[in-house]
Amino acid sequence: MKKKDIFHAPFVEAMKEMTSNMYRLGWDERNGGNISYLLDSEEVAEYLDLSQVKRIIPISFQAPELAGRIFIVTGTGKYFKNVESDPETNLGIIRISADGANAELLWGYRDGGRFTSELPAHLMSHIARLSVDPENRVVMHCHPTNLLAMTYVHSLDTNEFTHTLWQMSTECVVVFPDGVEVLPWMLCGTNEIGEATAEKMKSARSVVWAMHGLYGAGKTPDEAFGLVETVEKAATIYMLTAHLPRVNTITDEQLQVLADAFKVTPKAGILK
Repeated sequence: MKKKDIFHAPFVEAMKEMTSNMYRLGWDERNGGNISYLLDSEEVAEYLDLSQVKRIIPISFQAPELAGRIFIVTGTGKYFKNVESDPETNLGIIRISADGANAELLWGYRDGGRFTSELPAHLMSHIARLSVDPENRVVMHCHPTNLLAMTYVHSLDTNEFTHTLWQMSTECVVVFPDGVEVLPWMLCGTNEIGEATAEKMKSARSVVWAMHGLYGAGKTPDEAFGLVETVEKAATIYMLTAHLPRVNTITDEQLQVLADAFKVTPKAGILK
């Protein structure tokens, strides 16, 4: 049976749209940021011959929990602004090998490239999120401007950081009742920061890398993108008002009323 055109696959279109919007919003300058999207093998088989492996690319850690799972992943050194016009060079579709130690390239990275250097952190985060939410499929990393600025002037205590963000906009406690987790500055592209991020991802869908950016996860591209949007909007409001006397605020009592109305459970230990 003739395969469908991969360039019109919904998951390729979703990656083109996400990367274009993230670049347009200033979250992913130059080659900053990366996305991994767990795909359904049967859907991918409509577009690709899954028996045809173009290359084997080693991964710097073993992920047997993800053996046989297929992901579409942004490439290392690639600019998000170029994904829409040349997805085959800037994206790749990989399958995790049976032993979890390698990526089998099924499509993409046409110029001989490879997946983002942050792939270990992504895969560790996928393992963590899937352990608590089997529907989690998307992990995105970006550098939202105001959230990044906020890490320079606000306490990095997870509960304090979350509380401030919740107070910045009525929708925040509804969109991310699990709060945000915050990591101190760490060297990026290492297994160490991947392990630390994955541990945080067990309890929250968003992890702040101080002085660097944000990891956000979700069931769909829209959900993950919307999570990042909401966190960044809250950080923007904070940065616009932090130097001014606060005349009004959303109280803890009001945050609890919101949570009750929308049937969400705020992370414990934050509301007084």
